[in-house]
Amino acid sequence: MRLILNVIWFVLCGLWLAIGYALAGLLCFVLIITIPFGFAAFRIANYALWPFGRSILPRQTAGVASVIGNVVWVLLFGWWLAIGHLVTGAVLCLTVIGIPLGLANFKLIPISLVPLGVQIVPSGTPGSI
Repeated sequence: MRLILNVIWFVLCGLWLAIGYALAGLLCFVLIITIPFGFAAFRIANYALWPFGRSILPRQTAGVASVIGNVVWVLLFGWWLAIGHLVTGAVLCLTVIGIPLGLANFKLIPISLVPLGVQIVPSGTPGSI
């Protein structure tokens, strides 16, 4: 079932989201000082391609730098990314077929808000969100 949902997601939503996040990551690499955000954007792009069967787990080794980076991220990018995922997820949930895709969009909200200090793990890993 995960494979079917991932293929539908990839065709309808995932490819476009991943391209957007990858372009944002490239822009962050060009600006040099935002390279950590570039890595985070590529991590989100990877997660946006195939969200079913994977979830988010906070890194135990994340420190103060990731907290400061997440605050900057939320102020500059995170809030509008989260709103975009929320609106898109709500629209997708209007149809029965779109409900799993809408839920996957909701699943992207936490990592779009605070991408630093988290890792993407297979679903069912203890402590995953």
